[in-house]
Amino acid sequence: MLKNKTKENPPLTKSQKGKLSRAQGARFEIKVRNHLEQNKWITDKWTKNIDLELKKLIPAKRKFNPFSKILSIGTGFPDFIAFKQILGKKQDNYHAYKLIGVEAKQKGILDKTEKEKCQFLLDNNIFKHILIAKKGEKRGTVHYTDFATKKPFDIF
Repeated sequence: MLKNKTKENPPLTKSQKGKLSRAQGARFEIKVRNHLEQNKWITDKWTKNIDLELKKLIPAKRKFNPFSKILSIGTGFPDFIAFKQILGKKQDNYHAYKLIGVEAKQKGILDKTEKEKCQFLLDNNIFKHILIAKKGEKRGTVHYTDFATKKPFDIF
């Protein structure tokens, strides 16, 4: 049985494109988290979200997929909270930590509601820095941009 090698694959449907895009986004989130942890940041999934109408933090809703019987833990904004101990003075047995929020976006572009949520987090002093992680020019690299200053942020 011979296969026609000139025949192209049929175009993807919208549901197939969405499934592929979500899978790519999830893989990129894992890559960002691993990159932060390799650079001595302690990371965790952020389990809060912002209700823009009420202007307050609320617990992130858990998503349940009845077909695969999977409960995703959090759909919070930003994706991660990361902190790193600051070396220096130690007073009264307290440690000082640098705290950042990290949102992973493959292209580094936030939509309108995500920008409003970032501004809310900064205005209410929940985070001092919110970093947008995006793919770099070289394969496998991740670049971080500070949301407030729009400048590259060095995580080291």
